Amino acid sequence: MKIVIFGLSITSSWGNGHATTFRALARALHARGHRIVFFEKNQEWYESNRDLPEPDFCSLKLYEEWSAIIPEVRRELSDTDVAMVGSYFPDGVLAIGEVFDSPSRVKTFYDIDTPITISKLREGNTGYLRVEQVTGFDVYFSFTGGPMLREIEERFHAPMAVPLYCSFDPEKYHAFPISKRYACDLSYMGTYAPDRQPKIDELLCEPARALPDCNFIVAGPQYPRAVKWPKNVRHINHLNPRWHPHFYSSSRFTLNVTRRDMVQAGYSPSVRLFEAAACGAAIVSDNWPGLDSFFTPGREILLPTSSADVVRYLCDISDAEVSRMGRAAQQRVLAEHTSDIRAEQFENAVESAFSRRTKQTSNHPALLRD
Repeated sequence: MKIVIFGLSITSSWGNGHATTFRALARALHARGHRIVFFEKNQEWYESNRDLPEPDFCSLKLYEEWSAIIPEVRRELSDTDVAMVGSYFPDGVLAIGEVFDSPSRVKTFYDIDTPITISKLREGNTGYLRVEQVTGFDVYFSFTGGPMLREIEERFHAPMAVPLYCSFDPEKYHAFPISKRYACDLSYMGTYAPDRQPKIDELLCEPARALPDCNFIVAGPQYPRAVKWPKNVRHINHLNPRWHPHFYSSSRFTLNVTRRDMVQAGYSPSVRLFEAAACGAAIVSDNWPGLDSFFTPGREILLPTSSADVVRYLCDISDAEVSRMGRAAQQRVLAEHTSDIRAEQFENAVESAFSRRTKQTSNHPALLRD
C-alpha cells in the first residue's frame, strides 16, 4: 500500500512521544513492503533538535506553510491507499479536509493523545480535530484502549475505533551491556509535565534523599530551573533515542510516571514503558486502570503506593530477582508489543474498514494483495 501520514514529528523526539511511535510503526510498515510518505511541519524546537533528520524508511515532506504545500499534498493523496492524520498535527483540521476530499481508499486518524483529545471534544473542538470530522474517518486509531473506544464510537460516531498502542523496534531496543555513563539504581525518562512532577518527587526524589549512597538519573527536557534535584540525582536535558536502550539497560530499576488524563482514562501505556521492558529493565510504575492487561503486577512490574515502597525495592530486592523481573517484562512485550505486531494490527484494521466500505458501495479490487 501507499500510506500518507500527517504527523507532529518523525524527525525529532525532543519533548514528544510521537516521533518514536511514528518511527516504529512506519519502519515496520516499510519493512512489510508498504510505501510511506510523511508530512511534518518545520517547527523551530524540532528543527534545532533533530535526531533523525533523514529517515530511510519513508519519504519525508518537511514544509513551512500549509498553503504552499497543498499542491504536493493533493498529488500524494491522489493515488494513496491509506491516509492518516495524527493528533497534534499543527494543520490538522485543514489536512483532514484534504484527506476527506481525496480519493484515498481508507481514511484514518491516529490519536496518540486520546484522553486529551476526547476531553477537548467533549467541550467543543481541538486545534487539530473538529467534532464533526470524527465521523468521516473509516478508522479511528487510538493510543488508549478500554471504555474510551466505546465513547469515540457512540458519542462522536466514529465508524470504527480500535486501539493502536505505541510499540518498539526490537532491533533497536534490547538489552545492552551496562554503560558507566548511565549506570544507576533508579532512572526516569520523560519530558517535564506539571501533573507528573509530584509523582517524580515522591517516587524518585524522596527515595534519593533517603538513600544518599544510591545513584539516580532523570533524562528529559523542559524542567524548570525551580526544580531542585537531590545531590545524588543527575539530570540529562535531552537524550538522543540511540542511547535510550543503553540508558534502560544500565538502570537497575526504571520509573514510569503517567500524565493525569492518561491515568483517568486508563489503558494508556506510554512508549517508554514498552521500550524499557524491551531492554530488560525492572520497571517501577504508578498504577492506573488497565495496566494489569499489559503487565502482571509483582511478576513483570512493581506498583509502589509510596516512596517507602521504592526504598524497599532498592534495598531489599536481590539482583537475581531484579533480573528475573526484567526478563519477564521483556518476554511479555516481545510477544505482544513489537512494531511488527503493531503494523500487522494496522493492516488488519485497514482491511476490515475497506471491506466494510466495499459492502456499502459496490465491489472493488481488494486493497491488500497477497
